[in-house]
Amino acid sequence: MTTITLEGMEFYAYHGFYDEEAKIGTTFIVDVEVRMSFVKGAASDALEGTVNYETIYFICKKEMKQTSKLLENVAYRIIGRMRAQFGSRIKSMLVRIKKLNPPLGGKVRCAIVEIDTATDSGMGSLF
Repeated sequence: MTTITLEGMEFYAYHGFYDEEAKIGTTFIVDVEVRMSFVKGAASDALEGTVNYETIYFICKKEMKQTSKLLENVAYRIIGRMRAQFGSRIKSMLVRIKKLNPPLGGKVRCAIVEIDTATDSGMGSLF
C-alpha cells in the first residue's frame, strides 16, 4: 500500500454553525491522505496509474467553497468526490480539516475534524 498526501491546503471559507461564522468566515487547513496500490503508476511512470495531486486540490477547493454548518459534512463530501473521481482504486483515505481560531470565547488555535475511512465504519455507505 502506498500513500499520497496533500498537507496544508489553505482555504478561506464560511463554514460554521453560527450565523456570524457564515458571514465573517475564517481560514481552514485541509490535509488529504489517499491510500491505494500505485504499482501501475510507479512501474509505468504514467499519471493514469496514480492519483493526480492537482485533482485532489481542486476537489478540496470546490467543496470548501460550498458553505456547511459542520466540518464533518465538508469532509464527507470531499471523500465522496474523491471516490467518484478515482473509484475503487482508492483503498482508504483520511481527510482532516482544521478551523483556525474558532469562535469559542477564548484563545484556541484550531478545531479539527478528521475522517479516516479505514477506521470509520460509518463511511461504508459511501463506498
